[in-house]
Amino acid sequence: MSTGFFWHERCFWHDPGAIGVFASTGEYRQPQAASESPESKRRLKNLLEVSGLIDELQVVKAPPAPDEALQRFHTADYLARLQAGDAAQGGDAGDCAPYLPGSLAAARQSAGLAMGAVTAVARGELRNAYALCRPPGHHAEADQGRGFCLLGNIPVAVLQARAQGLVKRVAILDWDVHHGNGQQSAFYDDPEVLTISVHQDGNYPLETGAFEEFGSGDGRGTNLNLPLPPGCGLGAYDYAMQTLIVPAIEAFAPDMVIVACGYDACAKDPLGKMMLNSRAFGDMTRALRDLTARLCEGRLVFIHEGGYSEGYVPFCGHAVIQALSGSRIALPDPQNEEIAAWGYQDLQSHQRQLMDDWRRRWFGSFKSSGETHDASVRS
Repeated sequence: MSTGFFWHERCFWHDPGAIGVFASTGEYRQPQAASESPESKRRLKNLLEVSGLIDELQVVKAPPAPDEALQRFHTADYLARLQAGDAAQGGDAGDCAPYLPGSLAAARQSAGLAMGAVTAVARGELRNAYALCRPPGHHAEADQGRGFCLLGNIPVAVLQARAQGLVKRVAILDWDVHHGNGQQSAFYDDPEVLTISVHQDGNYPLETGAFEEFGSGDGRGTNLNLPLPPGCGLGAYDYAMQTLIVPAIEAFAPDMVIVACGYDACAKDPLGKMMLNSRAFGDMTRALRDLTARLCEGRLVFIHEGGYSEGYVPFCGHAVIQALSGSRIALPDPQNEEIAAWGYQDLQSHQRQLMDDWRRRWFGSFKSSGETHDASVRS
């Protein structure tokens, strides 16, 4: 079996309008291309073509998500509002999620790519997969869009696969630099879905993403947030993977692992303050590939999320897809060694202390087993 690569030109046609880095236009905000533009994604696909890596992948253009699938997560009222805005002059789907006519078709296509990737891997048609989705989805909630996201690509795909009986227990790891509030809200009380978000503390959204948000009801103990302080680099992310993320997924024992794969934790991103290079993304991917080989026959799906450095995202994405597919086609990244040599790339004492405390509290409060987690939290 091969690695699938899901993409569609329609996704690149989503237009959020000329809002630059702001949530909306204004008198003193000179129009500029939106931060969430198609270029970083298009350049990633172009780099795969030029390197030849795409020729080692199984390229798939899945159909758009149908209404039935979208309604498993989103409310009918929200979908109707999206449709009305798309038919008029566009609008804002919620909190900082503007769009122009034609965007809904792109969003449906984006969700369809995520669905196609999850379904194909769950059925054993592909070993693993990468979906180049746009617009992103990890901030979208059931009744509103948020943070450039219109539809919840991952919740839609997971709920559809579960409805079809293809998966039962799913672990979702979100390493976008912004909190994965969409997955958290979708599965907060669901004991069969483990949601993990490693993100910059207090970036976006401001009101979610605290470590203490463990889940609720039967899902208590299946939501893990790692709000890292700004300035974390290679050492901090490696330590988080080794001591918290991998052990938590291993304890949960999922049927499949899905990664909300944002690249805005890279050192070149304008909307984040972290310091990863492309090699770090490749290393994290290899760790997950090894983990899923042990846990769930290698069922691993990457869904493209944020990342706003048009020049550097392609190198990060290429490193991930190379590691995911096991290809030998490696690219010389001229920034790798320079970024690695920056100050404070090693694990800092305050970062270690913070994560050691999280580890003690998490694994001391919830059972480390593949069964339902303990619903009680002990201090």
